[in-house]
Amino acid sequence: MRYKRIVVKIGSSSLTCGGGKLNLNQIAHFLQQMAALKNQGREVLFVTSGAIGAGMGQLGVKDRPKHIPEQQAMAAVGQAQLMAVYNSILREIGEIGAQILLTASDLEDRKRYLNAYNTLTCLLKRGVIPIINENDTVATDEIKFGDNDTLSALVAGLVDAELLIILSDIDGLYDGDPRQENSRKMNKVEQITAEIESYAQGRGSKWGTGGMQTKLSAAKIAVNSGIVAVIGPAYQERVILDIVEMLEQGTDYSIGTTFIPKANALSKRKHWLMYNLGDCGSLVVDHGAETALVERGKSLLPGGIIAVEGNFQQGDLVKVVSRSGHLIGKGLVNYSASEIELIKGRHSRDISSVLGFSNGPDVIHRDNLAICNDYISVERKGE
Repeated sequence: MRYKRIVVKIGSSSLTCGGGKLNLNQIAHFLQQMAALKNQGREVLFVTSGAIGAGMGQLGVKDRPKHIPEQQAMAAVGQAQLMAVYNSILREIGEIGAQILLTASDLEDRKRYLNAYNTLTCLLKRGVIPIINENDTVATDEIKFGDNDTLSALVAGLVDAELLIILSDIDGLYDGDPRQENSRKMNKVEQITAEIESYAQGRGSKWGTGGMQTKLSAAKIAVNSGIVAVIGPAYQERVILDIVEMLEQGTDYSIGTTFIPKANALSKRKHWLMYNLGDCGSLVVDHGAETALVERGKSLLPGGIIAVEGNFQQGDLVKVVSRSGHLIGKGLVNYSASEIELIKGRHSRDISSVLGFSNGPDVIHRDNLAICNDYISVERKGE
C-alpha cells in the first residue's frame, strides 16, 4: 500500500447547493468514501471549506461579505452547522470525527506546529477522522491562510502524508479555458513550470476564495514536500476512491490532474521554514554563493552576500535571492540586518574584529536553510 496517509480537501462549491445550503447527499457520499479508505487500512484527514458559505445560507445572505468581521460572523454560524452535519453522518457509518481549527500563526510557531502534529497523529492512531478548517472566526488579514487549498498542502506536509487530493467543480488543470473545446486537460504534471503556472487563471466561486491558481500553488507546496497531489472533479461518483485506486495501479492518470513530487523533497523542518513562516527581509548573494548553496548544500557565509534588504533580527527568517531577484531559499539568520550589513563581502574570520563578537562563521547555517526545489539559476539556464 503506497498511500497510507491521505489528506482530502473539498471546496465550498462542492459541499453546498444553490444559495449556500449544505448538500447533505454529496457530503454523505464524500464521508462514505473516506470511511471506505479507512477500512482499507489507510488514514484520512479531511480539510473542509464551506463554513462561511454555510453561514451565509443559514442567515439568508446572498453575496459573500467583503469585510473580515462579517466573514467571521458567517463562519461562526456555519462552522457549527458543518460539524453537526459531519458528525451526524459519521455516526451513521460508524466513524468519529474531530474538529481542528487552525490559523497561520499556529503553524508559524514551532512549538504550536509540533503540538498540531502530535494532536493530529494521536487522532489518526485512535481511528478518528480529523476535520480541519481555517479558524475563520478569529482569523484576520495578517493571519489568514487565504484559502483552504494552501491549508490542505501545509497540513499534508505537517503530517507527512503521501497523497493530497483537492476536489473542485473543475476536473483538473487545463492548458486554456476549460469551457472551450480546444482546451486540453493536463493528466500528469512532472514539473510545475512557468508555463504550467500560466494555465491557472480565473477566480473561485462566490462561496469560496480559491480558484485554480490557489490549487496549483497548493500542489507546488505538496510536490516540493514529496507528496503526490491530485486536483480532481468533486462531482464524479466515487472520485476519492477512484483516484487512490488509479495511483496505486500507477498506469493511468485519467482522473483529474496528478502532480508528481520532487525526488529531493524537503524535510519536515525545512518544509516549515519554506512555507509556514513569514519572512522579514532578503539577502542578495553572488553567483559563487548561489552555486555553493544550490549545488553543494553549503551554509551561507558573509563573503557571498552583496546586499541586505529589510530590518530583521537574529533568528528571523529571511529570503536568499540571486542577483537577478530569483528566490533561492529561506533561512534563519545568525545576525541582524545591521550586523550583516557590516560583515557582508568579508571573510568569516573577520566577523569578531568587525562586530566585536561572533555567533559563528555562518550567516545562515545549512541546517536552518531551505532551498527551493524548483529553483533554476538564471545564469545556468543555457548550460
